[in-house]
Amino acid sequence: MKNISRLRYFIYLSLLIIGGCTTGKKALQKGDYDASVEKSVSRLQNSPKNSEAMEVLKTAYDLALKDHLRKIDEAKMSNDLFRWESIMYDYQKINQLADEINSCPACLAIVPNPSKYITELAESKYNAAGARYNSGLGYLREKTRQTAKKAYYEFEKTLNLQPNYKDAKAKMEDAYWAAVTRVVVQPIIVNSSFYKLSADYFQQQIDQYIAKYTRNRFVIFYSEEQATNQKIVPDQVLSLNFDDFVVGQTYVKERVEKLKRDSVVIGETRTKRPVYGTVKATLSIFEKNISSSGLLDMSITDWKTRKLLRQQKFPGTYIWRDSWASFQGDERALSKEQLIMTRRKETLPPPPSALFLEFTKPIYNQLVDDIGYYYANY
Repeated sequence: MKNISRLRYFIYLSLLIIGGCTTGKKALQKGDYDASVEKSVSRLQNSPKNSEAMEVLKTAYDLALKDHLRKIDEAKMSNDLFRWESIMYDYQKINQLADEINSCPACLAIVPNPSKYITELAESKYNAAGARYNSGLGYLREKTRQTAKKAYYEFEKTLNLQPNYKDAKAKMEDAYWAAVTRVVVQPIIVNSSFYKLSADYFQQQIDQYIAKYTRNRFVIFYSEEQATNQKIVPDQVLSLNFDDFVVGQTYVKERVEKLKRDSVVIGETRTKRPVYGTVKATLSIFEKNISSSGLLDMSITDWKTRKLLRQQKFPGTYIWRDSWASFQGDERALSKEQLIMTRRKETLPPPPSALFLEFTKPIYNQLVDDIGYYYANY
């Protein structure tokens, strides 16, 4: 019973401590008036007669309101182009505090008429949108790709603040197309009809990548056919060519091993007792490697100036391997794994077109990584 009483005492004491922490008194002492109001409101919603929370709410709300109004007055007198956004923020906080108090009956007894600035908030939001709109127009007039990008983001912020603000949507569209880099990707040329299908498949992989590219909204890739059909004048041309490739270089290596094993039953005596001896065999292991490799050259050129902007070379190698074995002598001299290898026959390698495709796979991975890196923040 004594232990139970102690437990109840500690629980009661813990509740008192927790209650004190959630009345907002500590936040008030630190000058965080908004947090103090929010905590005292929360406390009064759960415990409407909490005297400490009542006292904190009355003081904290008055200080919070005065603090936000002071910041609003100071912002209105500043020369900051985007001052209306900070004004808007303070009006939003005032209205948010009012909504929290209005949702708490016990709080309304302490603050009967919390202030709300609906009209002022709407006006500040409209003025903030206007400031972003004017900033966007300024960037757009500079007529460079980088400033057009900045203009795009300013018009985007305008519409977030005030949907349908003037012609901000049309201006954002203008800014976008002024900021976009149009890249035409030329088809890969392989001077061999024998590998045309494999090269076409490699080209299709690249076409799919550029069609789905979304890493940078201000870069658009076009195939040469798309550019022709849509009459696109490119900003840059991305060219891909194999400097060189070799398919099907074959290397066969033979390794001969002399094997023997002792204590093997090689017969029996007249009395049927086993006779032990040594068995021998010659194992020939064949290893065939068929190597295919190539080097892809990527170059990015400015269409107007013909200036080379970037050039990278990507190597790729694929080695097809096969192994088998044969032996002469007593098979008991071989291990289990060696015996299995002797039962394996030489297999036909993949056709050259498949080998070509295999060595392009590591090239493709390097290529798309480099394209993604180069254009990520273009």
